[in-house]
Amino acid sequence: MDVVRHLKLRDGTPVLLRPLEVADAALYPDCLSEITPDDLRLRYFAPMRQVSPELIDQLVHYDTKHAMACIAIEEATGRMLGVVRLHNDPSDENAEFAIIVRSRLKGHGLGWLMMKHMIAYAKEKGLKTVHGQVLAENSTMLTMCAELGFHVADDPDERGVKLVTLPLAEVPALVH
Repeated sequence: MDVVRHLKLRDGTPVLLRPLEVADAALYPDCLSEITPDDLRLRYFAPMRQVSPELIDQLVHYDTKHAMACIAIEEATGRMLGVVRLHNDPSDENAEFAIIVRSRLKGHGLGWLMMKHMIAYAKEKGLKTVHGQVLAENSTMLTMCAELGFHVADDPDERGVKLVTLPLAEVPALVH
């Protein structure tokens, strides 16, 4: 899999997608300043005004044998636009994803591009499924997951939460 990809958003904005590095911790505060408190709540399932430096440190230090994280950077400015992550379950057969993008970029195709990249990575790694939890009110994310082929079901353990699951055998080979 290409470790660095040059993509374009729907409006033509050039974006670099590459593995997240420890040094990228410095890019988080600017990006997070443009993510609304409501979007942070939709991502982290709890009210948040800001993300702590300790959480940012955890996010940039991940085990590359059992996880992947890709950062999207606006090529013209070097600003972080979003991150998609994938953490393998202990079996290394299934993995949970998470994604966050700057609030102003919702609907510009960035989330879609990052999710497709994550799915292609998961297929290439030989994983069987990719799954995640989405708040039931997060209709934008649920719609995108459904369009990407994820199965959507109520989470039996958490009220107001949907489980989204993508059996990778059902995904055709992705050209990227």
